[in-house]
Amino acid sequence: MNRNEISGYRWNSAAPEASHGYLLPAVLSTLKELRSDRPGVPSKIFDLGCGNGSVANVLAQQGWDVTGVDPSAEGVAQANTQFPHLKLYEGSAYDDLPRRYGQFPAVLSLEVVEHVYLPRYYAATLFGLVESAGIAIVSAPYHGYWKNLAMAVSGKMDAHFTALWDYGHIKFWSIRTLTELLREAGFVDIRFLRVGRIPAFAKSMIAIARKP
Repeated sequence: MNRNEISGYRWNSAAPEASHGYLLPAVLSTLKELRSDRPGVPSKIFDLGCGNGSVANVLAQQGWDVTGVDPSAEGVAQANTQFPHLKLYEGSAYDDLPRRYGQFPAVLSLEVVEHVYLPRYYAATLFGLVESAGIAIVSAPYHGYWKNLAMAVSGKMDAHFTALWDYGHIKFWSIRTLTELLREAGFVDIRFLRVGRIPAFAKSMIAIARKP
């Protein structure tokens, strides 16, 4: 796929997004568990869809050696200006990232999969980046019966589905469909956290999946 077709997501600064406020505590807790479960494993992590680098910077502050890519030239430029010590580059899940960067004990991909045209290609790249016994941490906006019903009743469906947002959300995942995607790619022991409100109305879900 031509990267020009997927590189138009706009970033105005390298500041954290509002979603990071409820995503990062769960992510950092999960990564802490990984360090406890696998002592001695290098603290390397790959950020697939690193955006403006704000999450990568937080991870680096927590002692992680971060490498990341994003198709947005604007986002990577913001990241490299604000965080020149980080290894963040232009690239996407449609590139052969495992060959270029190797494998990692942890791969993070926050609020990316809902923007992806070819989710199975994305999942295959994700799987290839994770080393054996490592984990992938993938978040996406949460969809479930009660939340969908509440949006329909309150008239907020149009705002949620963002039809007029250029380079916005093009896939709308549930726990069932995201589980199926990750299982097809080869991941096992898939579990979910729901964050950013009570579980039934969560803003996002975080899948934590292990590579055998």
